[in-house]
Amino acid sequence: MDNRFATALVIGSVLSLMSVIYLSAAVGTVYWYHYVTSPVLANVSETAASEFLGEQEKANEKAYTDALYHCNGSLGLWQQCIMVLQQDYYQEGNFFFALRESLPVLRCVSLSFSDQFLEKYTQPGNHNSEADLIRTYLWRCQFLLPLVSLGLIFFGAVIGLAGCVCRSLYPALGTGALHLLAGVCTLGAVLCFASGVYILQKSLPPPPGVRGDYGWSFCLACVSSPLQVMAGALFLWASRASRREYSLMKAYRVA
Repeated sequence: MDNRFATALVIGSVLSLMSVIYLSAAVGTVYWYHYVTSPVLANVSETAASEFLGEQEKANEKAYTDALYHCNGSLGLWQQCIMVLQQDYYQEGNFFFALRESLPVLRCVSLSFSDQFLEKYTQPGNHNSEADLIRTYLWRCQFLLPLVSLGLIFFGAVIGLAGCVCRSLYPALGTGALHLLAGVCTLGAVLCFASGVYILQKSLPPPPGVRGDYGWSFCLACVSSPLQVMAGALFLWASRASRREYSLMKAYRVA
């Protein structure tokens, strides 16, 4: 094998591994979007926090969105977290005394697979309003597409290993194509998430004093997409270039 092709395959494999690590970390963490709440609003967050942590309120989009707004909430693909104040106590003899300063604690609610398929409504929290099909399918795509992307990279790795066993660069063509599709899926998940957050804030605007920012989990997913595309391009180049060089060498020997 030519050194150029071997170098391209090694670099492509490293980029592919990095993209898998970044995307897996993004899917498994909750810091895709984070709300920063002013202290004034944080003082009235007890009711919102109790509704957020209640299982019966999981389907109430307005309830958990209000909690995210008022409690420094963080939004992920499979979890939603808020900061609540936990009162600590100390004991003197047979009596317990509360500390004056409460410590903020991160409390999270996990979303099951069925929760991801709940319908969204044009008026969040109002089940009597019409279903918002755009937000519904954006929400579903934002968690399905990363899983599809990881699956495509896995099958691409299997094809690449088969090529190594056969000592051929031809399977790298399929590996490159799968990585390109994975990059498109990851980019689609990022765009779906950003669009869903934007539309939700149009329907249910954050109160004054609440600022929303994209977190590092979202940034990891954004970085993962170009890494997958670059890895796919290297695999495709190595496969096509080696095939072209082999054809030229064969034609030269025949001549």
